[in-house]
Amino acid sequence: MINSISSFNKENFFLSNFKLCEVTYEEEKYKSVEHAYVAAKTTDLKTRETIRNFETPAEAKKFGRQIELRDDWDKIKLNVMENLLRQKFHRGSELAQKLMKTWGYDLIEGNNWGDIFWGICDGKGKNYLGKILMRIRGELIMGEKDVKQ
Repeated sequence: MINSISSFNKENFFLSNFKLCEVTYEEEKYKSVEHAYVAAKTTDLKTRETIRNFETPAEAKKFGRQIELRDDWDKIKLNVMENLLRQKFHRGSELAQKLMKTWGYDLIEGNNWGDIFWGICDGKGKNYLGKILMRIRGELIMGEKDVKQ
């Protein structure tokens, strides 16, 4: 049986996009991956500023449900997420170390809110968030091996 981490809460909350960590999107700093990801959904700078000023990732996510998506959103959203996660788990960071310690586990963004694009709900979903995290983890681990040789 394959071991998995199937929820990004409690001791695995660091995997969540709600974990506070500074990331940058188009030269602006955000409090979390969630803040920056929601801001990337629009090209309107005033809307992005509003998102940047939300205290919590939950507020940003809620607000993000009501903004008009940019025309190219479906084409760029995977790349946006990967870029933000690469910042969050940059080599040498504490979060990168924690991510590498999940080696041997499938990372599954299990949820009960119906997100079958980024995660898995009721056994269905593409789990793109988990896949990106596992790819970054593998690259970090391979990079560590290169450094040690």
